[in-house]
Amino acid sequence: MLVGYVRVSKADGSQTTDLQCDALLAAGVDPEAVYEDRASGKRDDRPELAACLKALRNGDTLVVWKLDRLGRDLRHLVNIVHDLTERGIGLKVLTGQGAAIDTTTASGKLVFGIFAALAEFERELIRELHWTSSR
Repeated sequence: MLVGYVRVSKADGSQTTDLQCDALLAAGVDPEAVYEDRASGKRDDRPELAACLKALRNGDTLVVWKLDRLGRDLRHLVNIVHDLTERGIGLKVLTGQGAAIDTTTASGKLVFGIFAALAEFERELIRELHWTSSR
């Protein structure tokens, strides 16, 4: 079964998950199996992500639009993928830098590690720019 997860960073309605949802549905994810959060990717305590991860079963595949929608913290991403792998669950990234990720293969695991590090780096750059501009 394909299970989808979408996320936007702001809960104020200024961002929408429509593009992400459309991509997941086009990839074959059932609309009833899409979980949606409105929170920073750096936060570990996203309720819909927790529900999504809990709902996944052996043989399922977690589908995300881009890797940074799943998270921007390297340790958190690595822990999620490790947990999924241990449970027999795959991860599929549809677009962006991580689109080559297939965690069921050795090369896919390598690509995941590289792009997880890039996602964290991008988040740190955003934080530095915000900090610099607010001074």
